[in-house]
Amino acid sequence: MNEQLNVLSDECTYSSDTNRGERPYLCEVCNRAYTHKSSLVTHQRIHSDECPYTCDVCNKAFSQNSNLIIHQRIHSGERPYICDVCNKAYTDKKSLIIHQRIHNGERPYNCDVCSKAFSQKGHLVAHQRIHSGERPYVCVACNKAFITNSTLIRHQRIHSGERPYVCDVCNKAFIKNSRLIRHQCIHSGERPYVCDICKKAFNRHSGLVTHKLTHSGERPYACEVCNRAFNLQTNLKRHQRIHTGECPYVCGVCNKAFNLQTNLKRHQRLHTGVRSYVCDLCNKTFSDKSSLIKHTCVH
Repeated sequence: MNEQLNVLSDECTYSSDTNRGERPYLCEVCNRAYTHKSSLVTHQRIHSDECPYTCDVCNKAFSQNSNLIIHQRIHSGERPYICDVCNKAYTDKKSLIIHQRIHNGERPYNCDVCSKAFSQKGHLVAHQRIHSGERPYVCVACNKAFITNSTLIRHQRIHSGERPYVCDVCNKAFIKNSRLIRHQCIHSGERPYVCDICKKAFNRHSGLVTHKLTHSGERPYACEVCNRAFNLQTNLKRHQRIHTGECPYVCGVCNKAFNLQTNLKRHQRLHTGVRSYVCDLCNKTFSDKSSLIKHTCVH
């Protein structure tokens, strides 16, 4: 290790073009400059992949001792940085600063294409891929590509069947934590988002936003092929499959593919024999609601 540090130290370049007291130490790999030689040595570990600081609990290694100290708080449970507005606690100061932007509304990172602002640089980088079309994270199972790694990880659970978020009331499991939180409102009955026009309440903010479009009549999502407009982006995506022919929902029994998940579920009842819809006049059963509705016309 000492030998590696000596090599790094030998590569430290003192820039005579820069006055002392400014940033005289220059990285020869990326030209980033530093005021102290020790800071340059630490920085150069990014290029060398050297990680001399190791966690004694899980053996994860870090290039800086300060990063190791922050990491160890995961094991100790220590959260010394507390928000003075909502008392939420964090393991490091940077996470607290990012959180506080929720309260102060600060969005320092601006997109140079559409001027949309973000509270975190990572969110800006992901957003800019919408403009560039870049989708660097590719699923090895189906080759579907994604803008962010977190979205890819969630998607891969469709293939693996992993559902890590489990309701502690009914044990129902979910792919995403947000879906678990939304589900838990069924048990609690909580509906904190209320429409100021008709007072209808919703268990999530997005439901309220979507609902308000019924009052305004706004349909902001238009199909580029046929110009049909929709109030939800998800409805537009479903509609676009008519034009593309995409059928992402595949039956695990017979491999028949469908453009809508609801159509797949209805089809799967042919294999399972489940007939959940019962006529209250003659008790005849059906696998889907539309068949039941057609049948009631007989009566």
